Amino acid sequence: MASTESGALRKTPLYDRHIALGGRMTPFAGYEMPLRYTGGILGEHRAVRQEAGLFDVSHMGEILVRGPHAADCVQYLITNEAMSLQAGQAVYTCMCRENGGIIDDLIVYRLAEDEYLFVVNAANRQKDFMWMIRNNPAKAIIEDISDEIALIAVQGPRARAITEAALEEDLHGLKSFHFRHASGRYFAGARFSIVSATGYTGEAGVEIYCDADLAGSVWDRILKAGTEQGLKPAGLGARDTLRMEAAFRLYGNDITEETNPIEAGLGYFVRMDKDDFIGKPVLERVRSESPSRKLVAFIVQEQGAIPRSGHSISTPMGLDTGVVTSGTQSPMLGRGIGLGYVPNDPACTMPDSEISIAIRSRTIDALVKRPPLHKT
Repeated sequence: MASTESGALRKTPLYDRHIALGGRMTPFAGYEMPLRYTGGILGEHRAVRQEAGLFDVSHMGEILVRGPHAADCVQYLITNEAMSLQAGQAVYTCMCRENGGIIDDLIVYRLAEDEYLFVVNAANRQKDFMWMIRNNPAKAIIEDISDEIALIAVQGPRARAITEAALEEDLHGLKSFHFRHASGRYFAGARFSIVSATGYTGEAGVEIYCDADLAGSVWDRILKAGTEQGLKPAGLGARDTLRMEAAFRLYGNDITEETNPIEAGLGYFVRMDKDDFIGKPVLERVRSESPSRKLVAFIVQEQGAIPRSGHSISTPMGLDTGVVTSGTQSPMLGRGIGLGYVPNDPACTMPDSEISIAIRSRTIDALVKRPPLHKT
């Protein structure tokens, strides 16, 4: 995945395939990534909701934590529970600073008793790695293996059947946030190959981690097996509209080092009953005192009005205003949707609460909704 020259945008192992498929490339987190293909974002989005979509997610970072004290290291770094994970299980979590601010949200996989994989956001890869190195009292071995690993996501109702047919892998009974080491002939001799029931679209699907030099053949086989079943390659544009319909947070927009998991609605992934972890005392206080604001999902009531990050939110009963952190037009609803912070008061946080969004010098009504938004 190395760039061709110092300072140039990096390319994933699938770059040439994106070009061949008519991908419109755009800079993202230091990589050249496909924004969309010739069918457009709307078609790609609907394919994922109704059949299946194929994503190159190889720009994500992978950091390995291993050794006899790996579990202690992971437990201290993340807000969720790591000790109870069995090999073959994964968990969504946050890493926080001492003040409770979110360094990153990520997925942690337990590969073996003494080996874990952190999958981090692409733009945070170096920051996360350095944070982990500096906060490692257990002296685990921490290694950034991102350049060695490719990541391909197949998402949608037909995703698992397509993947099974393409790669000859038995995925029967694979539960959400579980994974299996790929054992089929297409991965023979691979250093790294797992198939996990995870994703970022709100649909059932799988993510395939493999050696970078195998990515092309894996992509080709899935595309060939899935085309007749409606599978389409999908880019960053559809990935964003899909995650917003599911109300999944995007680091840098909805969560940052200036937000904490409690106010961001991620308190479920903060385990106060475990031993010490970075940020625990502050997060305990935030939870006990209740945060002053809360992240909510909403649907705009007027067709054609699209909320965008930074738009202000007006709330009822004279409460303080809030701000939109993510917004788009929902392809499935045909209306504007978004996420934003509002005062933590039932008048503007409960489902069907009325709020207003400032869009193009107009005040547009919106309703707070419980996600996923496309199924309300």
